Amino acid sequence: MTAFAFLAILIILILLGMPIGFAMVLLPTGYIAFTDVIPMNAVPYQMYKALEKFPLVAVPMFLLAGELMNMGAVTERLLELSREAVGRLRGGLSHITIMMSMLFASLNGSAVASTATIGGVMIPAMKKAGYSPSFSAATTAVSSTIGGIIPPSIAIVLFASVTNKSVGKLFSAGILPGILVGLMFMAVAYVISRRRNYERYEVPFTFTALLRAGGRSLLALSLPIILYFGIVGGVFTATEAGAVVCFLAFVLGKFVYKALSWQDCREALRRTVKLTAAIFIIIAAAGPFSWLLTRLGALQGLENWLVGFKDHQGLFLLAFLGVILIAGMLADIVANLIILGPTLLAAAEKAGISDTQAAMVICVGFLLGTVTPPVGICYFAAARIAEERLERVAMDLLPFIGAEVLLLVLILTIEPLTGLIPRLAGF
Repeated sequence: MTAFAFLAILIILILLGMPIGFAMVLLPTGYIAFTDVIPMNAVPYQMYKALEKFPLVAVPMFLLAGELMNMGAVTERLLELSREAVGRLRGGLSHITIMMSMLFASLNGSAVASTATIGGVMIPAMKKAGYSPSFSAATTAVSSTIGGIIPPSIAIVLFASVTNKSVGKLFSAGILPGILVGLMFMAVAYVISRRRNYERYEVPFTFTALLRAGGRSLLALSLPIILYFGIVGGVFTATEAGAVVCFLAFVLGKFVYKALSWQDCREALRRTVKLTAAIFIIIAAAGPFSWLLTRLGALQGLENWLVGFKDHQGLFLLAFLGVILIAGMLADIVANLIILGPTLLAAAEKAGISDTQAAMVICVGFLLGTVTPPVGICYFAAARIAEERLERVAMDLLPFIGAEVLLLVLILTIEPLTGLIPRLAGF
């Protein structure tokens, strides 16, 4: 069988409802069973090798830190700060949702967690204020992708671990694109809100209220600053940074805000274990599946096909973005980053694109897949919270998706967007 046949089978199994991790293990297992090319114990060995990367230890740490901060009354403080800062624009609640996603991204790093946490608060509030359920869900889902761009980003940690790139350098590269895409989402939300005459926060603006909200959020917002400068300054590694942020999040929620109970801690640990297991099953399964694609020549073939366009920059960028966006629609982001990420990065570097530009386009492009069918987990989660039909949410997502695709083009064509801060940081 060809690589395309195996990919088609994988997509069919996913669409039929089989968990992607099990589907990815099933295919190489079946291939080995029928061909007997290597011993069957190669499958668990490849799964082990996929997990044998020390930076992956940071993933459960960042997840736990996000859970602790969410339960430790941080969300309420971010909501207050966002309302005072941007709530008076037309469509105020949509801007608050986007800004909360930007702030929450700097504390959590997970698009799925942002959708669930912010969506649970903001979608009901937006619907009550007269926003359509579809627009409420679309705004929440697409803004959650900022959680994979602004550091600390779990997507960037995963990508750095499989490509042997500096986590600190890629964190630095994500700062400007993360801020820019948030502003682009706000511009889209403003235009739609003006057209539909959505509400805005009518209480008069005062610097006192803004400073008060900022002061209440200051300690929480200082955590990502400590994390980033700690990594860049060499005080601790990305993995150690996760442990540091976990400890500070616990102290902040338990002893400063006094909003974190021991029961909350147990619940945070339980949720972290479940999320970590789901992510690591896919990472482990990607090992034997990547071996299968390599044996069949699919990954090398993809790289050669892309590199064939390197003398025609416009065609290369079109092909490069096309592969990323299509793959993002068809498979889970973790699987895409582990399996396709190294191949796409190698092709981009051979075409003369810097590693930071290529890395951010790959991560952001695959994140976009979380809000597009048929496997867009943030898209489904937001629609479920809003109790809205998927096709209606999809229609309201289109302008935001267009803005994020524009961001990908800007990243590829304007090198300082991803290169300036890493250079200033000494990378």
